[in-house]
Amino acid sequence: MRSAKTIMMAAMVACVATGAVAGTVEDEAGGAVAGDGAVYQQRFAQFLKDPGNFPYAPMEKLPGAALWQPMVLRRDAALDPAALAKGDAYAAAMRSSAFLVWHKGALIHSWYAPGMNAQTPMLSKSLSKPITALAVGRAIAMGRIKGLDQPLSEIMPELKGTQKGRILVRHLLDMRSGMLDQGFSPDPAHPLNTAYLSTEHGREIVDHYPMIAEPGTRYAYANAPSDMVAMVIERATGRRYGEFVGSEVLAKIGAPGGTIWVDREGGLAHSGCCTYLPAETYLRMAMLLHADGVWGGKRLLPKGYTAEMRKGTPQNPNFGLGIWIGQPYHQRRGFGAPGTLGPQVLHSEPYIDPDLYLFDGNSNQVVYIAPKYDLIVLRIGATPPPPSAQNASGGQAEWDNAYLPNLLIRAIKP
Repeated sequence: MRSAKTIMMAAMVACVATGAVAGTVEDEAGGAVAGDGAVYQQRFAQFLKDPGNFPYAPMEKLPGAALWQPMVLRRDAALDPAALAKGDAYAAAMRSSAFLVWHKGALIHSWYAPGMNAQTPMLSKSLSKPITALAVGRAIAMGRIKGLDQPLSEIMPELKGTQKGRILVRHLLDMRSGMLDQGFSPDPAHPLNTAYLSTEHGREIVDHYPMIAEPGTRYAYANAPSDMVAMVIERATGRRYGEFVGSEVLAKIGAPGGTIWVDREGGLAHSGCCTYLPAETYLRMAMLLHADGVWGGKRLLPKGYTAEMRKGTPQNPNFGLGIWIGQPYHQRRGFGAPGTLGPQVLHSEPYIDPDLYLFDGNSNQVVYIAPKYDLIVLRIGATPPPPSAQNASGGQAEWDNAYLPNLLIRAIKP
C-alpha cells in the first residue's frame, strides 16, 4: 500500500491542473517569495506533476565513518530459517530495496533487491525525522543545547517575543510545534510549498509558515518543524547540519555516510526529509537507540534521552521524539493526529513486543526495534504495489506494518 502521506498528496494533486507555473510567485503579504524565483517555479511544477517522486537537488555530502566495511553476517540458530525466507519473499513482493535483521548483537540476515547492495545509498524520506532527534540528543550531550525544554527564542534570537519563539526544542521532534499540519495546496505562494521548495526554505518557515495553535497543545505531523531542526543545530553548534550529523553521529557509530538535500548550493539542509544513506546506516542508528545511546562503551546521547524519545504525548500517544510507538494498538494508524481523516497504515494485529518502537517514513520505510527480543528489523524501498496489483499476483493484500516484526519474533526459538 502506498503510505498515507503519499496517497493523500496524490489524491489532491489529481484534482488540480498540472504544468509549468508562470509569472511571479508572491507570498500572502504580496511580496516576492524568498530565494530564486525561477528555480522555485521549476521545482513547484515538478512537484505538482509527481509529489511522490520529486527530484531532490542539489545534494550535499553527508560524511560518515572514514573506514567502513559492511557488517559481517553471523548465522543465528535461534531464528527459524523458514521465517527469514518468508521475510525475503515479502520484501520482494513489496518492492523493497533492503531487508535486514539484527538479533542479539549481530546482523544475522540481509536481503537486497537486484542491483542493490550494502553500499547502495537509499532514500530516507521521513526516516530523516529520527535523525533529527539523534542530532538534538548529541548536541545536548555536548552542551550545545541546554535540553529538550529550551525555547527556540534562546537559540534563534530573532524569534524573541513571537509565538514561534515559545516553541520548545522537544516540540520540533514530537510534532507539537503549533505549526500548520502537512498538506497540499495547488497555490504556488502557499507556505506549504514555499517552506518546502524555496531556495531559502528556512527563511520561509520562520517568516511565513503559519502557527495555528500554541506550542505543546496540538499534534500536527509536518515537514516544517522537522526542517527547523537544521536551523537549531546550526545556530547552537556553529556547524553545518549535515557535517554535524555525519561527524557527531554517523562517524561515531561506524556508519557510512551519503548525501543530504539542501535548498541551494551551500544552503540549508532539509533535516526533515531526504537523505541518501546505505541501509546499514539506518540500522546502526536503531542499534544506538537500542543500546540507550551508548556505542563502544562511550555515551553519545544523554542518559535517559532514548527513554524520553519513546514517550508519547497526550495529543498522540503513538508518537515520541521522531519515532513511532507500537502501543496503544490501532488496526489502522495514520501520520496525522488520532481521529483525523486520511488513509491509514494497516496493522493486522498488535505487535507481539508491547515495547516495540519504530522509524516509519513515507512509502513504508521502516526500522522496527523490539527491545524484549533484542531484535531490529529494517525494510527500505519503493512504495509497495497497490492492493489490486498484489491480489492479482496472489500476494499480500496490502502493506502490513505488523507483518515482518511479528513474523520474526514468532520465529525465535525458545
